[in-house]
Amino acid sequence: MTLSEGLLERAKEGDLVAFEDLFTPHVADAFRLAVAMLQRREDAEDAVQNAMLKAWRKLGTFRTGCDVRPWFLTIVANECRSLRRGRWWSVVRLADLYSDSASWRDSLPLELDLRRALAQLPADQRLLLVLHYYLDLPFAEVAAIVGGSPEAAKSRTFRVLRKLRLSSELIEAAAEVQS
Repeated sequence: MTLSEGLLERAKEGDLVAFEDLFTPHVADAFRLAVAMLQRREDAEDAVQNAMLKAWRKLGTFRTGCDVRPWFLTIVANECRSLRRGRWWSVVRLADLYSDSASWRDSLPLELDLRRALAQLPADQRLLLVLHYYLDLPFAEVAAIVGGSPEAAKSRTFRVLRKLRLSSELIEAAAEVQS
């Protein structure tokens, strides 16, 4: 029995310390994923906290011998999707508009264009890029999180990259026309 399997068994029996030892190494990745999906630190913190609670409650359904990270990141991604579907998600917060504008103004122009292009992508497409390029997950783990085969995840990711490149080329062309 490996160390993580021992922690898993103890956590399934209700050992909170074992649960924390098992999941704490994955919280940073979960937070980065949530920030990328939700675009707000506060919402990301809530999503990760809710995901930890759901992981604790659903730990009995986890199969021994599987990797904890993709399972937990799937819970985080689903929690982010749930938050985005919530009725208050589309309400624009005036304070956010002012606080975001200052950080955007200070950004480099290329970073601004990339952030803007990423923000315009649908959440499921942005999720693929974040999982593979930002969290550096292999396509097998990306597939486990978003569903489907590793080949399908790879194909979808590269289609999103192509779309992002086309978007950035259009932005550059528009900038040249305006100058």
